[in-house]
Amino acid sequence: MRFTQVPSLLPLLSIFLLSLIWGYNWVVMKTALRDCPPLLFAAMRVLGGTVVLFLILRLMRRPLAPPPITVILPLGLLQSTGFVGCTLWALEYGGAGKTAILVYMMPLWLVLLAAPLLGERIRGLQVPALALAFLGLLLILDPWHLQGGKGMILALLSGIFWASSAVWQKKHPSPGFDLLDVTAWQMLFGGIALLIIALVMDPLRIHWTIGLAGALFYNAVPGNALAWILWAYALHRLPSGMAGMGTLLAPAVGILAAWIQLGERPGPMEGAGMGLILLGTILVTLQHFRGQEEPPFSSAQE
Repeated sequence: MRFTQVPSLLPLLSIFLLSLIWGYNWVVMKTALRDCPPLLFAAMRVLGGTVVLFLILRLMRRPLAPPPITVILPLGLLQSTGFVGCTLWALEYGGAGKTAILVYMMPLWLVLLAAPLLGERIRGLQVPALALAFLGLLLILDPWHLQGGKGMILALLSGIFWASSAVWQKKHPSPGFDLLDVTAWQMLFGGIALLIIALVMDPLRIHWTIGLAGALFYNAVPGNALAWILWAYALHRLPSGMAGMGTLLAPAVGILAAWIQLGERPGPMEGAGMGLILLGTILVTLQHFRGQEEPPFSSAQE
């Protein structure tokens, strides 16, 4: 690989690392719900990550002025309140592996939203990649026998919130503010909203255990603070469809981790679906290196 290709590799590496972090986190979150109600855990996860990011900003002597409220508040409500809240709530009703797959239908919603709202066309290897990923998701979901009711709806809503936040972030950049600033402030506003909702809806019962403390640390530091930085970095340097499709590796990691640690063994159809998703992700990566993808939107942070 030539040196000139290295910058193009970095956004893809960030998506790969993000997928590993978020993939295993499905097991972490599912086990944490034994000791803490879902929305309260979601609020502590987001606000814990917020504290970490603001400490980093302080140590780096960055100014702490927030981006415009009209931009950052909707982003926080979509990305932290809607996405994280619905994800944890869905896990209360369903298994970690199946919930992960439902949430990670997000790239399909993202491609659909990006076409009319961002003008990003589906082209080249993205077409078969999208078809393979959708088929893989169908095989894993097995919609002909799908059950789950409330959990299924919440998981789908989580993916839609996530896709909507990505579109909002593309359409409303924050000039003069870098990724750390934007990520920290959206998590603060979204986390406060989550805490208010949790105090209204969740019973205030927490059983403090080593497992719960470890889950909170994992979610606050790598699972939230670091993960959102990786996601924002990739989103600003890749087209929305490619960034979203790249994260499809995460549910495969989640299913495998849930199988090993929680005994949620996937059947033959789920295994075939995971293979198709991985193949789709590889095609998207090849699309990027072949230079057939439209250039990513410019960003004030670049």
